[in-house]
Amino acid sequence: MPSRLPLLRRISKLLKPPPAIPVPSSRHSRPFLFRLRQASRPNDSPWSFASSRSFCSGPLNLPQDSQGPATIDYRSVLQEDEFHRLANSTIHDLQEKLEEYGDIVQIDGFDVDYGNEVLTLKLGALGTYVLNKQTPNRQIWLSSPVSGPSRFDWDYNSEAWVYRRTKANLLKLLESELEQLCGEPVNLS
Repeated sequence: MPSRLPLLRRISKLLKPPPAIPVPSSRHSRPFLFRLRQASRPNDSPWSFASSRSFCSGPLNLPQDSQGPATIDYRSVLQEDEFHRLANSTIHDLQEKLEEYGDIVQIDGFDVDYGNEVLTLKLGALGTYVLNKQTPNRQIWLSSPVSGPSRFDWDYNSEAWVYRRTKANLLKLLESELEQLCGEPVNLS
């Protein structure tokens, strides 16, 4: 408790208004931040802190070929039933193709499992992929032992699931990573 005493004294000094400012009848009638700002800057307006901050971000002026996230056209956000149709179709097609791929590659611990709307691909000592739907976001999420986590949105132009940050196509990314890990090419599209 003795170590807190100096800290409490400093805080109480900060909360006391300077002599030039009239003290209200109740200490609690002014909000905490107002009293704190008044104590630290007695000659400033209580709202001067707001004028020094920008509450609205301006354009980022990124080059067109930058690696920043692609913009979202909210007019094209999928309706829930269409999202489920597209996501379920993609996940079920992947399940079938990955099971066929498992017959080709000779990897101990290779297993494809689908349950509770989660597709899991186990590659033994090479790692595990997890693919699942995120309905509120209208996304398919992928956890990869190679590239880490990714969130894929449906792109109407390419008619594919695309990671906005890197513009990677879900199926092409999986094909590339599985060939890298397993040594055998796979066609998932």
